[in-house]
Amino acid sequence: MSHTTAPRFGIMTAPSQVTYRDVLRAWREADTIPQIEHAWLFDHLMPIGGDPNGPTFEGWTLLSALAAQTGRLRLGLLVTSNRFRPPAMLAKIAATVDVVSGGRLEFGIGAGSRPGHPVARREYEAHGLPFHDSAYAVGSLAEACTVIRRLWTEAEPFDFDGTYLHLTGAFCNPKPVQRPHPPILIGGRSTATLRVVAEHADLWNFPGGDIGDGVRRGALLDRFCAEIGRDPASIGRSIVVPVSYDHPGNTRDTIAEAIDAGFRHIVLGLPAPYPENVARWVTSELIDKRA
Repeated sequence: MSHTTAPRFGIMTAPSQVTYRDVLRAWREADTIPQIEHAWLFDHLMPIGGDPNGPTFEGWTLLSALAAQTGRLRLGLLVTSNRFRPPAMLAKIAATVDVVSGGRLEFGIGAGSRPGHPVARREYEAHGLPFHDSAYAVGSLAEACTVIRRLWTEAEPFDFDGTYLHLTGAFCNPKPVQRPHPPILIGGRSTATLRVVAEHADLWNFPGGDIGDGVRRGALLDRFCAEIGRDPASIGRSIVVPVSYDHPGNTRDTIAEAIDAGFRHIVLGLPAPYPENVARWVTSELIDKRA
C-alpha cells in the first residue's frame, strides 16, 4: 500500500460529552470538503475527560452509523482497544463497517489503555472486562493482527493455536470490500508496540504530545523495520494534533512542526462542543492557511 508525501488532513471527534447529532453534523460537513480526507472516533466506553458520568458512545456502532451517513471520508477508530473485543469478533465488525462504507475503513488498533491510567482503567472494571498487564496486551495485539488479517483474506476456515488466542474453524464472510484488506493503523509509542507496528502496520499513529519524542519513536520504528527486512517508508506516519479554536496560530505551528518531522497523516483533534461550521473553520484556518 502506497503512502503519498503530501500531507493528508483529517478530523477526530471524540464521541464523549456530545450527542450523536453533534458528531453527525461535523462529519457530514467534513464529507463535503475535499481538504479533509479522513475522520476518526476514539474507543472508550466511559468518559476519560469532563463529567465522569457523562455520555460516551460505543465507537464501532457509531462508526457504522456515520459510515452510512457519509460517502467520501476515509474513517476509523483511533484506536480500537484490543482489550475490549475478541479479535475474531472485531474482524467481523470491521468487515461489516468496510462493507457499509463502500470500502472506506482505515482499521485502527492498539494494545489498549495503559494500566497506570485509573480514569481509563475504570471502564474495564465497570464492564467486566479483564485488564491484563502491558506485556500480555502487546503480545495479544500481535496475534490479533495476524488473525484479523487472515480472517479478511483467507478463503477457507482455519484453526489458530497461539499463546493468547485459540480459534477453531475461524472464518469471516463477507470479506471487507478493500483488497487485500483495509489499511491497518496501529497506535502507540512503547518500544514493544513499535515492534508490532514494524511487523503488521500500514500506518503508525503517534498519539501526540512532544513531537521530538515522536521523531525518536519513529527512528526506533525504522530500526525495527530494518531488523526484519522491511522498508520503513512502507509505513505511513500519523500524528494527532489537538485543535485550539481560540488560538489557531498555535495549532498551525504544531501542524508545521509535525510535517517537518516527517508526519504526513495529520489528525486534527476537535474539542467539544463543536462550533457551527467547524469543518469549514478547520479548513480555512488550519489547512488552507498553512505557511
